[in-house]
Amino acid sequence: MEFLYFPTDKSEYIPAFITLVIFMIGAVAAMYLIYIKSKKDEAYYDEKYKDQDYYDEKYKDQDFTNDTRKKSDEE
Repeated sequence: MEFLYFPTDKSEYIPAFITLVIFMIGAVAAMYLIYIKSKKDEAYYDEKYKDQDYYDEKYKDQDFTNDTRKKSDEE
């Protein structure tokens, strides 16, 4: 028997194609539902925390440039 099986009767591909289509539709539907839920959560978060500027007030004097080299390394 060969490693890969390619049927001579091409009608055997029909159930595999139908299964593929069903799973692809399910995957697209799941991603759409996740997208909708994400948008709802984003709107809820924005509404709940719209008046809080916690990050801006707490870290306004700090520098976040990510430059960890010493002054002697620049030369």
